[in-house]
Amino acid sequence: MTDPRVADFLRGGAASASGEVVTPETALRTGTVFRCVSLITGAIATLPIDLKRRVDAKRRVDASDHPLWTLLRKKPNPWQTPAVFKRYMQACVLLRGRGVAQIVRGVGRKPIALIPLNPDRVQIRQDPANFRLLFRYTRPDGTTVELPHEDVFYLLGLTLDGVNGVSALTYARETIGEALATARHAATLFRNGTSIGGVITHKGKIGVEGQDILRDSLEKYRGADNAHKTLILEEDMKYDKLGLSLVDAQFIQSREFSQIETAQFFGVPPHMVGLTTKATSFGSGIEQQSQGFVTYTLQDWLTMWTEAIGAVIDEPDVYAAFNLNALVRGDIRSRYAAYSVGRQWGWLSPNDVRAKEDDDPIEGGDTYSTPLNMAPLGSDPASLLDDPVKEPSEDEDDAQT
Repeated sequence: MTDPRVADFLRGGAASASGEVVTPETALRTGTVFRCVSLITGAIATLPIDLKRRVDAKRRVDASDHPLWTLLRKKPNPWQTPAVFKRYMQACVLLRGRGVAQIVRGVGRKPIALIPLNPDRVQIRQDPANFRLLFRYTRPDGTTVELPHEDVFYLLGLTLDGVNGVSALTYARETIGEALATARHAATLFRNGTSIGGVITHKGKIGVEGQDILRDSLEKYRGADNAHKTLILEEDMKYDKLGLSLVDAQFIQSREFSQIETAQFFGVPPHMVGLTTKATSFGSGIEQQSQGFVTYTLQDWLTMWTEAIGAVIDEPDVYAAFNLNALVRGDIRSRYAAYSVGRQWGWLSPNDVRAKEDDDPIEGGDTYSTPLNMAPLGSDPASLLDDPVKEPSEDEDDAQT
């Protein structure tokens, strides 16, 4: 009876105090939740995952012969691409607190497929004897199957017990419910309400004929071409303009506040969901705010992915890493500036740069430059050159003088 899901059931499911039912499907109807989820899942989906093998303490090579290389970079299962698989699994973590996929193994227990499972159909328990996790999956036909931890690819975000994850919706339910209720109220207001720009009052009564004449005269002031014309009133008539009431202003402010609070639950800077009027702790400029999103939000999810993949890899020298270069694919200036620094200081060759741009190598492009202003302390930089510059003799100095 202490399970919070019991309280949710007694309240009618995932109902909030505002009366709105907040589920992963209904939450996505709010623009802020949809944008936050699409931003994070889209970033995960577009970043390629590299499998690297440690040759020694300094050298790393691509582990393209590992079975997971094909699953993570080519085809995780018969119907999904790697981007679709990563986007779905990340969405499950954000909206349901966890992402679960079955590892199908072939000959020699090599993984041959990653089958995503609906987290709502998975029950997780920990064996008290050896602390191993057991996953019980209920199929759509009602039958159940129990999977050991080694046959499950398990993504776990924030957790309170170390086994089950909690989603942002669990604690943002009231905020999202308020946003849903506010949006519903606004839609009802526009459907049933009346918007009036001003009121013309008269001390006495105006007959039907007078109303028709007044109405016809006001038609001359309608439209953009007649804007800001002077209105002439007769018979002691008075025009009062209706402005935005305090209730309406508070209504608009409430919607904006719930949008900012929802973005905070997902760790997304407000400007990335279209809110550019408020200051943010991510940084003072748009570039700093975007970098803060990568550092403080996206990096957390990337670490979750790489460690979950590492738990599946059975080779100690093979590890997974996201290629963050894809984040600057749309910024050619930043890419070229980084290439220039790499070429200048000698850790990138021309062919290294061309490979990153998916271009063919060129002849002689595998040479690395040596910066002449970087030499061991106390050494002569000229002695490091293959053809050092000859020092001028005293006679040559006199001749030049």
